[in-house]
Amino acid sequence: MINKKVISVILGGGQGTRLNPLTSHRSKPAVPVAGKYRLVDIPISNCINHDLKRIYVLTQFNSASLNSHVKNTYQFSHFSEAFVDILAAEQTPDNPTWFQGTADAVRQCMSHIQNNEHEYVLILSGDQLYQMNLSEMIQAHINSGAEISIATQPVKASEATSFGILKTDENSFIKTFVEKPSSQELIGWESEVSPEMKSEGREYLASMGIYIFNKEILKEVLSNPETIDFGKEIIPESILGGKKVYGYQYEGYWEDIGTIKSFYEANLALTDDVPKFNLFDKENTIHTRPRILPPSKIDVTLLDKVLISEGSIISAKSIEHSIIGIRARIGKGSVIRGAYIMGSDSYQKLNEVQECIDKKEPYIGIGENCEITNAIIEKNTRIGDNVIIRGDENLKDEVTDTYVIKDGIVVVRNNATIPANTHIGLK
Repeated sequence: MINKKVISVILGGGQGTRLNPLTSHRSKPAVPVAGKYRLVDIPISNCINHDLKRIYVLTQFNSASLNSHVKNTYQFSHFSEAFVDILAAEQTPDNPTWFQGTADAVRQCMSHIQNNEHEYVLILSGDQLYQMNLSEMIQAHINSGAEISIATQPVKASEATSFGILKTDENSFIKTFVEKPSSQELIGWESEVSPEMKSEGREYLASMGIYIFNKEILKEVLSNPETIDFGKEIIPESILGGKKVYGYQYEGYWEDIGTIKSFYEANLALTDDVPKFNLFDKENTIHTRPRILPPSKIDVTLLDKVLISEGSIISAKSIEHSIIGIRARIGKGSVIRGAYIMGSDSYQKLNEVQECIDKKEPYIGIGENCEITNAIIEKNTRIGDNVIIRGDENLKDEVTDTYVIKDGIVVVRNNATIPANTHIGLK
């Protein structure tokens, strides 16, 4: 089978500063999504669903949480060749530095990758939402006779300036490439796309950061230690150098989770009646760590367009257009709108909760008669009674010890305590 000839490599990403504070204590791929998953579950699940079961995850920054999640989640039979292994950045006599970029990360891990029989290396990002048939892309790569393939997504002109943009010939081979062009540089870079994409004004082909390399070509392009990034150096130089670089056009849902705003919007979009990213697709199951948690308990709460994860205890007045994570606790009379409540890593014992109540201190979760709108409430937070948190696009960015405001979204930090009667955001 073709997929037996493929090694998959998932890049753990850099420091993820644009997603701070969600990445202040964890790597981007370890950030919780949809209440019960981690971002890294998306590319790993895409691989497993298409019988690509030899996977390396490359990590560096704040990787403890990611390493633990992968180790505890993805375990295969001892009689199988399948694996999901962590390759952490390490200093060696031959490599005295940490990963310097995407290409350098793969270069430093090549000795591990080459220990496996393979003909192709599939390189994926660990911080994107999509459900692509990776087998079809691999088959298209082989059928085309390409040496390198790049997954592309049609985007609008307003979006194109944030991506690497390319143009293909009549056989879908890439002839030109420009990294994050200005609006003026975009003139003439329109490509042939489907009528549906054209009607939406999505006529520019953006690189999705998903690559397939033939084994020998990957070794060749990584031979120069001065090149450290795929998008900025390896791909443009390969095109200019006459390599056969194929553009595989993908028109399905794809979201690059790079900012607080994109993270917030992508998560809340999962509550739509027919979401573009389908968590309920039997053929594209999202795998994650199996937890032994009780069912969620809900008492006198009006729910509308809400995803609720396992083990939650909810007595709120109403929750609308929101995601509730595992072990979340929400008190009586509270109103939640347009929020992602991540929940907690463990339950407090009943005596601990009572002790907090006796001391008039917040327990883990959201207290009574709170109002939370346009916000992300990180894990293990303690929000007291009568707290109001209102995100709004008119708010200025702000950074404090307990919360951050970015693009009008209030993010309450992990393990933060918000005292009773606090007001954050729009008055």
